[in-house]
Parts: sequence; structure tokens; C-alpha cells
Amino acid sequence: MTRNVGTLDRILRVGIGIALLALVFVGPQTLWGLIGLVPLATAFAGFCPAYRLLGLYTLARDQRKA
Repeated sequence: MTRNVGTLDRILRVGIGIALLALVFVGPQTLWGLIGLVPLATAFAGFCPAYRLLGLYTLARDQRKA
């Protein structure tokens, strides 16, 4: 897999993922918060399948090697 998620994008994904996961434990306590696992997984992997389909890269060209 070629990485396509940059540093700032990864930081935002971790923040959003943690915020969504918090919904499972506080607030409305709904299982919809488990959707937060998706941005967390893509942040830690450095690869986003949706970006691949759209041809987007937030990672610098010289850093794209796996």
C-alpha cells in the first residue's frame, strides 16, 4: 500500500476518531460512535481507500513510498 495521508490529516483523523469513540462511553452512549474506528485505522495505517479512489494525496510526493 502506498501511503496517501499526510501528518496534519493523520492528526485530525485521530482527533475525530477519539471524539466519535467517546460517544460510546459519554454523551448519548450509542454504538454509532464505533464509526470512530475508521478514521483511527486510516490514521495509523497512513492509507485511506477513499483517497485512493479519488486520486487524492495529502502526503508529500517524496514521502509516498511504503
